[in-house]
Amino acid sequence: MLKWRGNPWAVLVTLSLGFFMTLLDLTIVNIAIPDMINGLGASLDQTLWVVSAYALTLSVLLITASRLGDMRGPRNLFAAGLVVFTLASVACGFAPNAAALIAARGVQGLGAALLVPQTMTLIVSVFPASRRGSALGIWGTVAGLATLSGPTLGGILVSAVGWRWIFLVNVPIGIAALALTFLLVPDIRPARAHRFDLMGVLLATATLFCLAFGLQEGERYQWGTGIWTLLAAGAALAIGFLLHQRGRQDREPLVPFTLFKDRNFTVMTVLVGLVSIAMLGLVLPFNLYLQSVLHMSAMKAGLVLAPSSLVSMALGPFAGRMSDRIGGKYLMVTGLALYASGILAIALIAGPATSWYAFVPATLLTGLGVGCIVAPMSTEAMRNIPPQLAGAASGVNNTVRQIGSVIGAAAVGALVQGQLSAGISAGQTYSAAFLSTLHSTVALPISVLMVGLLACLLIRNHTKSRTPATDPATTPVVPAAASGPLTGRGIGATTAPTDGKALRTSFGATTDPAAQRSTPTAEPKQ
Repeated sequence: MLKWRGNPWAVLVTLSLGFFMTLLDLTIVNIAIPDMINGLGASLDQTLWVVSAYALTLSVLLITASRLGDMRGPRNLFAAGLVVFTLASVACGFAPNAAALIAARGVQGLGAALLVPQTMTLIVSVFPASRRGSALGIWGTVAGLATLSGPTLGGILVSAVGWRWIFLVNVPIGIAALALTFLLVPDIRPARAHRFDLMGVLLATATLFCLAFGLQEGERYQWGTGIWTLLAAGAALAIGFLLHQRGRQDREPLVPFTLFKDRNFTVMTVLVGLVSIAMLGLVLPFNLYLQSVLHMSAMKAGLVLAPSSLVSMALGPFAGRMSDRIGGKYLMVTGLALYASGILAIALIAGPATSWYAFVPATLLTGLGVGCIVAPMSTEAMRNIPPQLAGAASGVNNTVRQIGSVIGAAAVGALVQGQLSAGISAGQTYSAAFLSTLHSTVALPISVLMVGLLACLLIRNHTKSRTPATDPATTPVVPAAASGPLTGRGIGATTAPTDGKALRTSFGATTDPAAQRSTPTAEPKQ
């Protein structure tokens, strides 16, 4: 293993293992809800909290965890997240009742929040600018694959060995990822001590909790006064958080506003939320249709969705490399159009007795779309972000991704329940009412994807000919004394120039130019 230590591709594989687990657990549980209800003697409301507790904790803590990674080192936070997530997975697998399972899922969300922001930060650090697009392309593909393959893998596990294994399967993966983390991932530390913005953390946590809880639980509480009060409080807290951050822009803010001076990062931040809404807007109602209208088993329903995951997985790395060469703008425009077309095709094909194979062309089309979207989306978001801002950028990007998933689940859940109830009340059979609901519900993800397509037109496209292979503004620099193991393993760092003013830290350096000029270079520890 020593010869692979610090190798950027080995680091990427390690990070992807942990990242895949955390996003898989957002969607894998949905398909096991009926079995969990029977196995635990739980109510539907309790079982839905098994899904909500994880997503809520993850959404709320991402920005805080990204700052902790800047302070304590991203590898340490990634490893801590793996430990917490793996132990919580054991607790989930052996939970004796619904209350214990909900509590364990909350702890799982804490572990996921600790590790997820560190993945993008480490990728930006260990890969040179010329190869960062390919790496982030693979990272983005892992994100899309995990979201789409949850129902497939969950269906197979539930049908073959039982619902508890959707959690226990994480244990060997988590142990392997933890071992590889200490064997392969360099321990990159900040060059100086960082301030912990306690007030900013409290405001961010309260804001995200109010918004995420209100959106997730709105339908359950019938969008009553309490939910709208919570959402209004979240909006007020968000304003307070932004005002607080504005006053700290010269003192290490949680969200550096300079990130949004980069048009591509701003557009991609919006797009990642829209795509997350669209994914949930398709997967949730389509999975319900397969099981409740066509009466497929969990395994068969998952396999119907498998072509989309497989095509996305195969195409994603290629799309990441292409975005390095020709830019991601037109790849994403094409992908968004393909994804919307695939969703529309699924809705048109769906009938009261449609054969499973009739969906194959449509699911292949959605896979092509996702493969063209997710990888370039990550690449373009981080292309111009300097390494010292990578932690903050990752926290913002992943928080918006999770909030998008929460909004998508809440919106599609409200639409499905409302329209299905109205159809049945009007005298329709369940099958007819659900088909009518499915046909109208897909308008949500299609509309969101079209908004994303229009947003992509604002991107400043990148081409290899216009961007040098080594970008001094974004490539981490390592002093000569530390260049041996790292540069020899292909991380792409260069020998530091003799002019001390040009030195940069790889992580968490202040955005104040004066402070950057006087800060020594961070040295990765092996």
